[in-house]
Amino acid sequence: MDIKTATALRRLRLVSAPEAVSFLILLVCSVLKRTTDFNAVPVMGAVHGVLFVLYVLFWADAWNRTKWPLKTAALYFVLSVLPTGGFFAERKLKRAAEDEVIAARARQEGVVNA
Repeated sequence: MDIKTATALRRLRLVSAPEAVSFLILLVCSVLKRTTDFNAVPVMGAVHGVLFVLYVLFWADAWNRTKWPLKTAALYFVLSVLPTGGFFAERKLKRAAEDEVIAARARQEGVVNA
Protein backbone atom coordinates (compact mmCIF):
# COMPACT_ATOMS: atom_id res chain seq x y z
CA MET A 1 0.00 0.00 0.00
CA ASP A 2 1.43 3.35 -0.96
CA ILE A 3 1.47 6.37 1.34
CA LYS A 4 -1.42 8.15 -0.40
CA THR A 5 -3.69 5.13 -0.01
CA ALA A 6 -2.73 4.74 3.65
CA THR A 7 -3.38 8.45 4.21
CA ALA A 8 -6.79 8.25 2.54
CA LEU A 9 -7.80 5.33 4.76
CA ARG A 10 -6.47 7.09 7.86
CA ARG A 11 -8.48 10.24 7.07
CA LEU A 12 -11.62 8.18 6.61
CA ARG A 13 -10.97 6.37 9.86
CA LEU A 14 -10.33 9.59 11.78
CA VAL A 15 -13.53 11.28 10.61
CA SER A 16 -15.82 8.25 11.05
CA ALA A 17 -16.07 8.28 14.86
CA PRO A 18 -16.68 12.06 15.20
CA GLU A 19 -19.31 11.80 12.44
CA ALA A 20 -21.06 9.04 14.40
CA VAL A 21 -20.90 11.05 17.64
CA SER A 22 -22.31 14.14 15.94
CA PHE A 23 -25.15 12.05 14.50
CA LEU A 24 -26.06 10.72 17.95
CA ILE A 25 -25.89 14.20 19.49
CA LEU A 26 -28.06 15.53 16.66
CA LEU A 27 -30.65 12.83 17.40
CA VAL A 28 -30.65 13.79 21.09
CA CYS A 29 -31.00 17.47 20.18
CA SER A 30 -33.93 16.63 17.91
CA VAL A 31 -35.71 14.87 20.76
CA LEU A 32 -34.94 17.73 23.15
CA LYS A 33 -36.25 20.26 20.64
CA ARG A 34 -39.62 18.51 20.57
CA THR A 35 -39.86 17.88 24.30
CA THR A 36 -38.31 21.04 25.80
CA ASP A 37 -37.44 24.61 24.88
CA PHE A 38 -33.84 23.61 24.16
CA ASN A 39 -33.03 23.95 20.45
CA ALA A 40 -29.49 23.10 19.41
CA VAL A 41 -30.57 21.43 16.17
CA PRO A 42 -29.37 24.25 13.88
CA VAL A 43 -25.88 24.18 15.38
CA MET A 44 -25.57 20.39 15.63
CA GLY A 45 -27.13 20.00 12.20
CA ALA A 46 -24.41 22.18 10.71
CA VAL A 47 -21.65 20.37 12.61
CA HIS A 48 -22.97 16.97 11.59
CA GLY A 49 -23.46 18.15 8.01
CA VAL A 50 -19.84 19.23 7.71
CA LEU A 51 -18.59 15.96 9.22
CA PHE A 52 -20.87 13.92 6.95
CA VAL A 53 -19.64 15.75 3.84
CA LEU A 54 -16.04 15.16 4.95
CA TYR A 55 -16.82 11.47 5.50
CA VAL A 56 -18.31 11.14 2.02
CA LEU A 57 -15.36 12.95 0.41
CA PHE A 58 -12.84 10.82 2.31
CA TRP A 59 -14.87 7.67 1.52
CA ALA A 60 -14.82 8.48 -2.20
CA ASP A 61 -11.07 9.14 -2.08
CA ALA A 62 -10.40 5.91 -0.19
CA TRP A 63 -12.58 3.92 -2.60
CA ASN A 64 -10.75 5.43 -5.56
CA ARG A 65 -7.31 4.70 -4.13
CA THR A 66 -7.95 1.22 -2.66
CA LYS A 67 -10.07 -0.05 -5.55
CA TRP A 68 -12.51 -1.65 -3.09
CA PRO A 69 -15.12 -3.94 -4.58
CA LEU A 70 -18.56 -2.34 -4.83
CA LYS A 71 -19.78 -4.39 -1.85
CA THR A 72 -17.06 -3.03 0.45
CA ALA A 73 -17.51 0.55 -0.72
CA ALA A 74 -21.28 0.28 -0.25
CA LEU A 75 -20.79 -1.11 3.26
CA TYR A 76 -18.67 1.88 4.30
CA PHE A 77 -21.20 4.27 2.80
CA VAL A 78 -24.15 2.59 4.53
CA LEU A 79 -22.25 2.74 7.81
CA SER A 80 -22.08 6.52 7.41
CA VAL A 81 -25.86 6.89 7.45
CA LEU A 82 -26.51 4.63 10.44
CA PRO A 83 -26.48 6.32 13.86
CA THR A 84 -23.62 4.19 15.24
CA GLY A 85 -22.21 3.01 11.92
CA GLY A 86 -19.19 5.31 12.09
CA PHE A 87 -17.91 3.41 15.11
CA PHE A 88 -18.06 0.13 13.19
CA ALA A 89 -16.40 1.73 10.15
CA GLU A 90 -13.59 3.07 12.33
CA ARG A 91 -13.04 -0.37 13.89
CA LYS A 92 -13.01 -2.15 10.50
CA LEU A 93 -10.63 0.42 9.02
CA LYS A 94 -8.31 0.17 12.01
CA ARG A 95 -8.19 -3.63 11.72
CA ALA A 96 -7.53 -3.41 7.99
CA ALA A 97 -4.68 -0.94 8.59
CA GLU A 98 -3.14 -3.17 11.25
CA ASP A 99 -3.39 -6.19 8.94
CA GLU A 100 -1.69 -4.22 6.18
CA VAL A 101 1.16 -3.21 8.50
CA ILE A 102 1.66 -6.84 9.52
CA ALA A 103 1.65 -7.95 5.88
CA ALA A 104 4.11 -5.20 4.91
CA ARG A 105 6.48 -6.20 7.70
CA ALA A 106 6.24 -9.83 6.66
CA ARG A 107 7.04 -8.90 3.06
CA GLN A 108 9.95 -6.76 4.24
CA GLU A 109 11.38 -9.61 6.31
CA GLY A 110 10.88 -12.07 3.49
CA VAL A 111 8.32 -14.20 5.30
CA VAL A 112 6.11 -16.05 2.83
CA ASN A 113 2.73 -17.53 3.77
CA ALA A 114 2.83 -21.29 3.41
